[in-house]
Amino acid sequence: MEGFEDIQKRITETAENARESVVSINSTQLIRNGYSLAPVKGAGSGFIIDSSGYIITNNHVVENSDDIEITLFNGETFYGKVIGTDKQTDLAVLKIEKNNLHPLQLGNSEDVKVGQMVIAIGNAMGLPGGHTISFGVIGAKNRPMPWANFVLEGLIQTDAAINPGNSGGPLMDLYGNVLGVNTAIIPYAQGIGFSIPSNTVKQVFNDISSYGKVRRKYLGISGINADEYFIRGNKHGVLVADIDAYGPAHEAGIRLGDIIISLDSNKIENMKDLIYSLSKAKDTAELIILRNGSKYKSIVNMKDEPRIIKIE
Repeated sequence: MEGFEDIQKRITETAENARESVVSINSTQLIRNGYSLAPVKGAGSGFIIDSSGYIITNNHVVENSDDIEITLFNGETFYGKVIGTDKQTDLAVLKIEKNNLHPLQLGNSEDVKVGQMVIAIGNAMGLPGGHTISFGVIGAKNRPMPWANFVLEGLIQTDAAINPGNSGGPLMDLYGNVLGVNTAIIPYAQGIGFSIPSNTVKQVFNDISSYGKVRRKYLGISGINADEYFIRGNKHGVLVADIDAYGPAHEAGIRLGDIIISLDSNKIENMKDLIYSLSKAKDTAELIILRNGSKYKSIVNMKDEPRIIKIE
C-alpha cells in the first residue's frame, strides 16, 4: 500500500511530465462598441493531443474569436488555427505549426472510480508565471449540466479546484492519463467542478481531425420541448414540429405532432435528451412516440447528418 510520500511523489512527477503538454490560450474577439470595434480578451487552457500540433480545448474558450494565440510551456507563442468545434460537447480542436511535440495520453473514462485522486492543470485566472495545479478526488460520475446552453452529459465531477482560465485543461490521474477536459465550475458551490470525459474527447477529436466536424446520426426532424407547447397535460418529450420528407424519421412513420418519449430505451424529456441520445445511437434505433394519447414503437434506420461541401 502506498504511503503519503509515494502519493506526493506521483503527483509531482505527473505534473512535471505534463508541463510540456499543457498550453495557455489567449483569444481576442472584436466587439462593436458604438461606431468602433473594441477587442475583448479571453484566457483558457488546452493540451497537446498529437505530436504534429493538434490541441484540445473547450469550444467556449475560442468561440467567435478573431485571433487565437497559443503559448507553450517554454514561452513560445503560435497562431492557433481552429480545425473544428463541437458546441454540443463544448470541445474544440486547434492546430499550431510545430512538430515533435509531447502529447498527453487519453485514458479510459469508463474506468474512473468515485474517490479516485486526480489533478487539474491549467492557466488559472490567466495569471503569468506558468500553469497551476490543483489536487482532489472524483466526486461523482455521469453528471448532467442542465443549466448549460450546450449539451453536457455524463460529466466527471471533481473537487479539484477549477478556476476561470482552467477551462480546456486536462484532468489527470496520478499515472499521467487524461481522464477529462475541465470545463466548468458552479460559482455558488464549494469544491464542485466538471470535466468532459476522455472517451467523449477521443470521439470528437477523431471526427474533427478526419472530417472537420463531429458526425452524428440524423433523424430528420425539427422539435420543440413538449412541456413548452402543452401548457396543460404535463406532457414531456420532444414534439415533432417539422420533418424531412426524405429523412429517416419520416421513412419510419413518424409524423408532425408526434411526441418522441424514448430512443433506444433512453428516456426523452426534452431536446437536450434527444441530441445526447442521437450522439450514441447505432445504425438502427428504436423510437417510442405518443400519438393521439397512445404509444407507438418504430424502428428507424439512422443516417449520418447530411453535409454540403464547397468544391469551388
